[in-house]
Amino acid sequence: MTMAPYTSPEHHPAFEEYCETIFELAEDGTKVIQARIAERLAVTRPAVSEMIRRMTDEGLVEFSGSVISLTPGGLSLAHTMVRRHRLAERFLTDILGLSWAEAHHEAGKWEHVISPVVETAIIDRLDHPTTCPHGNPIPGSTYVEPDLVALAAVDVGAEVTVTRIPESLEFEPGLLEFLEENRLQPGVRATVVNSSPDGTTTVDVAGRVVGISASTAERILVTYAP
Repeated sequence: MTMAPYTSPEHHPAFEEYCETIFELAEDGTKVIQARIAERLAVTRPAVSEMIRRMTDEGLVEFSGSVISLTPGGLSLAHTMVRRHRLAERFLTDILGLSWAEAHHEAGKWEHVISPVVETAIIDRLDHPTTCPHGNPIPGSTYVEPDLVALAAVDVGAEVTVTRIPESLEFEPGLLEFLEENRLQPGVRATVVNSSPDGTTTVDVAGRVVGISASTAERILVTYAP
């Protein structure tokens, strides 16, 4: 199936950034409140409050108590930005050979300037990818989610395939570099060799033993190896 690019009216880059952030927080199962947005974007709460007010006036977000959600228009814009960010990451790693961390940083710039024509060209050049390099689905693709489980929940001795590194982990300083250096990437098989009382999960990846903190192991998603 051919992926058709999303189209949406032109919006200020700040609106694009906020819609993308709200989508990603919700995608990771985070309760989307102003404090979480401020943390993700490293801005002040008053700045978030003002931006959310403007976005409400624009019909991009709505409230249920303190919880913020995207309207259909906001969701369409979020899909566009998330799609272009993840396509850019895929292009930058697969074609240009950038590291995960470099691609994530650069894709944050590319997503705001990729046109529908360029988006379609990237999709064709990459042969219609369904995920970004970290395993997160590209909106509008033919992605079908497998049965996922958190690495932290896997029993010692089980063999798994790394499947998805959620967006929240991409914002942890140094973590993308650590995961890439230790080959903890989608498609790689690993065996859980230990689970420590402090929550650290130790895995064996092709003979390399790697310890993963509790907070990270709780968010890395895997599938059981056949």
